[in-house]
Amino acid sequence: MAEFGRYLHQTYGVVQPRKLFDSMVAFVQQFDCSWTAYLPLAHSFTTSEPLRGAPATMLNYPNEWQKRYRDMDYGKIDPVIKKTRHKLGALRWTDVYADANTTENERRIFDEAATFGLRSGVTVPLHGPSGSFATVSFAKRTDQEVPSKIVMLLELTARHFHLRIDAFFRQGCIGPESSLSTREAECILWVARGKSSTDIGTILGISENTVNFHVKNSMRKLGCSSRTVAVVNALKSGIIDA
Repeated sequence: MAEFGRYLHQTYGVVQPRKLFDSMVAFVQQFDCSWTAYLPLAHSFTTSEPLRGAPATMLNYPNEWQKRYRDMDYGKIDPVIKKTRHKLGALRWTDVYADANTTENERRIFDEAATFGLRSGVTVPLHGPSGSFATVSFAKRTDQEVPSKIVMLLELTARHFHLRIDAFFRQGCIGPESSLSTREAECILWVARGKSSTDIGTILGISENTVNFHVKNSMRKLGCSSRTVAVVNALKSGIIDA
């Protein structure tokens, strides 16, 4: 968690989406994740086209694999995209590959990706308001499975990145009194996930008192007197995802 805390501090003050992405890429490389991709998608379950008005796709995958993926139109059959639409937590690619419902054509995507250097990976689904959806994927050059502890850190990293990007693109879309700072949104997000102030402080690398301060500010801005109602209002406003 110490590494994640340092990463959080390094990204505060960074507002340009590409710089935030580059910071995320640099952070996860210490876990042997050479490749990272952020993909905002349309609401439809039958398309992988980016959502209009959403942030741009950002990735550092090998150019040759990007071209192959586009040329073969793999986005329409990518089993990772299909399965993460129904998931809330991070998903290992090996689990998707081994799933009995994954077809041979879908498995071929993994097999081909491996020949371009993406041999194993994890994808984090990011569900937003009105059915909006995005994913962050982290891939390794080796077949070695990503340990559970690292999967958790990758998920935290992806959600932090998504919060920052979402806040950037929502500027001016929400009234000043109802908009939350990035830190306030992070605290409410973890309240929504059932974490105590002590737990949230550990995750974010701040004190329990600071967590309570941000949660109280969030409650005030969202016009409510309880954490539960604050979570509900934040979800309805699209400030945090489900």
